[in-house]
Amino acid sequence: MNIEKFQESMYKLIVETSTKLPKDVRRAIKGAAERENAGTRSAMSLATITNNIKMADEQVSPICQDTGLPTFKIKTPVGANQIQMKAAIQNAIALATKDGKLRPNSVDSLTGENSGDNLGGGTPVIKFEQWEKDYIDVRLILKGGGCENKNIQYSLPCELEGLGRAGRDLDGIRKCIMHSVYQAQGQGCSAGFIGVGIGGDRSSGYDLAKEQLFRSNDDVNPNEDLRKLEEYVMDNANKLGIGTMGFGGETTLLGCKIGVMNRIPASFFVSVAYNCWAFRRLGVNVHPETGEIVDWMYQEGELIDFRQDQTVAAQETAAASEGVITLQAPITEDQIRGLKVGDVVQINGMMYTGRDAIHKYLSTNDSPVDLNGQVIYHCGPVMLKDENGTWHVKAAGPTTSIREEPYQGDIMKKFGIRAVIGKGGMGPKTLAALQEHGGVYLNAIGGAAQYYADCIKSVEGVDLMQFGIPEAMWHLKVEGFTAVVTMDSHGNSLHADVDKSSLEKLGQFKEPVFK
Repeated sequence: MNIEKFQESMYKLIVETSTKLPKDVRRAIKGAAERENAGTRSAMSLATITNNIKMADEQVSPICQDTGLPTFKIKTPVGANQIQMKAAIQNAIALATKDGKLRPNSVDSLTGENSGDNLGGGTPVIKFEQWEKDYIDVRLILKGGGCENKNIQYSLPCELEGLGRAGRDLDGIRKCIMHSVYQAQGQGCSAGFIGVGIGGDRSSGYDLAKEQLFRSNDDVNPNEDLRKLEEYVMDNANKLGIGTMGFGGETTLLGCKIGVMNRIPASFFVSVAYNCWAFRRLGVNVHPETGEIVDWMYQEGELIDFRQDQTVAAQETAAASEGVITLQAPITEDQIRGLKVGDVVQINGMMYTGRDAIHKYLSTNDSPVDLNGQVIYHCGPVMLKDENGTWHVKAAGPTTSIREEPYQGDIMKKFGIRAVIGKGGMGPKTLAALQEHGGVYLNAIGGAAQYYADCIKSVEGVDLMQFGIPEAMWHLKVEGFTAVVTMDSHGNSLHADVDKSSLEKLGQFKEPVFK
């Protein structure tokens, strides 16, 4: 094989996967946008999502800043040099990271040190399998941490909140899948897709679940029982009312694919791999001698070009943003106390990124900047430095906020922070602090990394770079940064309300369906 050409092919696959959603995913998102009620927060969110897809297409930039843990599944003819292929893939990963097509995400689990190039022990994931065909089949999925953290595994029989006992049968499996959608709420950037693995052991069950995510969203399961189960889930999961970003709405799930394997008598696992709306999964057929791409996969059917749909998207955004409240940082307590759940705000001025490492650091150290009246953004951006040493934001959507629940309220009170921006909401400790201190939680649209990067007009500085680019504290000057108030200073939480209502709706699926 021409290994240099193979490396070029892998680089093309990585860039295309990161920046351009496949056809089947686009069709599912378009369908969700058409089903949503006009003028709602979910409609506005879907309009932002479609606008973000358009921007990523045009700029060849990451759809979402969290490019996840790249996972390759490769089938090779007998005799292919897998050692050389693995090295070529690693080189392509490092180059794509350097070029800002991937965020540096590989972190030493013991020291917390970021490798800076997405390479390290176990990263990227590369799984080889031999087959008897005469070409190389390479598939790649970029699955971010927010949706990865909503994966879940059940051991049957078990008791499920809202659904009661799930037994070792098809109906028990059904209950587990419905519960998996409920428990994800908006934290995995709903509306999402799920892959389900029935059977195996704990590790092979998850592998099977993730393998389902490589299926086309439009395919039909050849197993009749699983086909019926997939259809049931798609017909009923959207009745939970969780909606886009957990704001409530008509579409919570965009796809469900289920696979099965044998198990041992003592174990019965149902494993669910959750994937966000930014379902970045592509594949190529590669010539085994030239190393060049022969064909691209997931290209069946119509290509939805969201650039042609922007009139509708603009109308939805405008309709939902009527009465938008402009906040100029630093923000006063009186301004915060005047906000309530459901308000749409636009922020101008400075905001400061802070993820897991920053929150842990601030809990025991002084802040490198004055945060009184300021905004913390739960974000790990994709950054590139130009030849003059100036940093530029290539992608900057929100990360899942619940990870900061142990720290957030205390840090807000300690430093006088007035607003926190993230996705998926936070818990009772933060809600109590917002009420006591006079703070607000703002939900940005998960995955909309190009949309929010466009709101960032300059990078004014950076601190704590020892934590790596995603975890550093970036000083960002923004204009028109739009988000929705979902937790206010009066003790109200949209996330708690949607969780409660969706749990009540989940109860309607308690009775047996499959015999």
